[in-house]
Amino acid sequence: MALIKEIVQEALTIGYLSVVAEDQLRSQLQSNYDSEDLDAWIILQRAIAAGDVKQESRRKKASPSPKAKDTSSSIKLAYQMAAELAYAAAVALTMTKNTKDQSSLGA
Repeated sequence: MALIKEIVQEALTIGYLSVVAEDQLRSQLQSNYDSEDLDAWIILQRAIAAGDVKQESRRKKASPSPKAKDTSSSIKLAYQMAAELAYAAAVALTMTKNTKDQSSLGA
């Protein structure tokens, strides 16, 4: 299985995160990662929130009209960013302490 930073690099390069890659990220975040992987994951979340990386899991079959899209885009972005931050916080709070990374995390 690929490391988180490798999956993130591919998503940033192609501008797309597949469902398979997203599942691999979830699996890696629950088991084996280091501080560099966590940094890469945060960068990916920011790229998704900025619209630089599209998620296959969030594609919609019917897109709204351009006018409706313009009026609600800033609200949707704010909600998406809040959701991503909440998810990142939840993951961070459930992580086990990794003693080999203490020096890089300032502990």
